[in-house]
Amino acid sequence: MNRHVAEPPALSEIERPRHHVPLWMLALFTLSGTLGMHIFVPALPSAAADLRSSPGALQLTISVYIAGLAIGQLVYGPVSDRFGRRPTLIGGLILFTISGLAALLAQSVDQLVVSRLFQALGGCAGLILARAIVRDTAASHEATRRLALMNLMATAAPGVAPLAGGALAGLFGWRSIFVALCAVGAVNALCAWRLLPETGKRMSVSRAVLARNTRQLLGSPAFLGYAIGGGCATTSLYAFIACAPFIVVDQLHRPEGEIGIYLALLVSGIWFGSMLTSRFVDRFPLKAFLVMANGVTVVAAVGFLATVLTGHLTVALMVGLMLVYNIGVGCAGPTALVQAMSVNRHVLGSASGLYGFTQMAVGAALTALAGLGRDPALAAGVVLVIAGMVAQASFWIAIRHEAGRPAV
Repeated sequence: MNRHVAEPPALSEIERPRHHVPLWMLALFTLSGTLGMHIFVPALPSAAADLRSSPGALQLTISVYIAGLAIGQLVYGPVSDRFGRRPTLIGGLILFTISGLAALLAQSVDQLVVSRLFQALGGCAGLILARAIVRDTAASHEATRRLALMNLMATAAPGVAPLAGGALAGLFGWRSIFVALCAVGAVNALCAWRLLPETGKRMSVSRAVLARNTRQLLGSPAFLGYAIGGGCATTSLYAFIACAPFIVVDQLHRPEGEIGIYLALLVSGIWFGSMLTSRFVDRFPLKAFLVMANGVTVVAAVGFLATVLTGHLTVALMVGLMLVYNIGVGCAGPTALVQAMSVNRHVLGSASGLYGFTQMAVGAALTALAGLGRDPALAAGVVLVIAGMVAQASFWIAIRHEAGRPAV
């Protein structure tokens, strides 16, 4: 006798209360992953000297951390779909805290690298599950608005973390950074334990059903279109950031001290785009808003490339065009994420993890491409334009596929 495993009903068919989870708490969970990466960068030279290792060996602690963030996103999504958001998040935050303690006590660069890998695997839980919790507790437009607001809070980390890390390393030594990270992990774990309700589906989902739904997600042109398009539309910025120091110093002949100022201005573009999304997304269909937002980045990227090709690139034009580009990024990012997670509502955690992994993979590939050639400005401009066009094509493919299939 064949046993048929019942398909769980769509979320729209489930009558359950929408839990309220404060955005400030979700932003704190998100910060666990990103803060751990950026805050240690200024301390690399002092850590290398203390551990009697080369700068290249210490740079591995950053590369391994990024790899841990990417790998972890493939794990936490399916696990949280099966066992719930709350216990999975608490487990990840505990791992983040314990690994930070191990890094604090590391006596060799090898011990530090391994500790950083597990620290990233733990911190990654906040990145993935905060997004899944938002999607659990809000409909599409409201989820986009809440993700944009959460992004407003979280984008402060990349700008503030290096300053905080440099201050801690200068005043108390590089190990004090891991004391701070342990404290962040412990506070977040306590918040998750005491304040976070379970927001996932309260139903038993078999491994077979979960695996089948995940395979359907990977085989969905709609999901892949939103994921690849979202990666191209957002992490293409990494390619420019990698080239920016060489553009500013070698091509525009400005002092190194100005690099941080220009990058901080660019981060403000993402912040402004997120603010616009939170305020105006309800006035447009999400798909139209996504295509329009990415169109802004394409126009800015084409403008940047044109100034490079014609030899008219200046600091003002670079900052102005990339500021517009990042406003588009701030609008497109949360919208693409919500659309990708809406393709199959039975596996929201898996969708969040796969989306994040795709984002990082695309960003790494685009950054590597921008490193080719001898003209950093030209390389960055070409990558930005190609990424914008691929994103636009991917979004159109996803939208056309969704229009021709029933809702999942």
